[in-house]
Amino acid sequence: MKVNNVEMVISAVGPKQYPEDGLPEFALAGRSNVGKSSFINRMIGRKSMARISSKPGKTQTLNFYKIEEQLFFVDVPGYGYAKVSKTEREAWGKMIEQYLTGRSILKAVVQIIDIRHEPTDDDCMMYDFLKHYNIPTIVIATKADKIKKGNYEKHKKIIKEVLDMDPNDPLILFSSEKGMGMEQAWAEIEKRM
Repeated sequence: MKVNNVEMVISAVGPKQYPEDGLPEFALAGRSNVGKSSFINRMIGRKSMARISSKPGKTQTLNFYKIEEQLFFVDVPGYGYAKVSKTEREAWGKMIEQYLTGRSILKAVVQIIDIRHEPTDDDCMMYDFLKHYNIPTIVIATKADKIKKGNYEKHKKIIKEVLDMDPNDPLILFSSEKGMGMEQAWAEIEKRM
């Protein structure tokens, strides 16, 4: 998809604030600091639409990005080691769960995983959650430019085994630096619109 128009529509904390355009939505989920903002910025061809932070846990709301008046990317708070209180984490958990399980125009979740490391327990919990609720999932293994091409298959195999991936779910190697995997990612998203 050629992206010319992107607008950050709203940072929502509950259903009353969700956009009512009826456009297909794609949620982006991943561990804090996994590169979700970089993924969004690369996919939409912007340098800093989604703010990149050195401090994990910066995204604390559901951020709706309208793309080409055709779809939304919904950036959800990162899971994992964000330095926030337990109560705050639980509130995010409820907010995310409510969105993922109750939003009928959610077409798929793009789960972002760092290819350099084995998926974490949090990654596995998120993937299991998505499978439990039959939410279509596209797994993006980001930071692919940081490992040797010769190791791609080994790393893909580890991700598939650790997540116990459904063979129907795509696994795309991605690099925000180089733009690798971008066309594949758009193809998977467009297929589900």
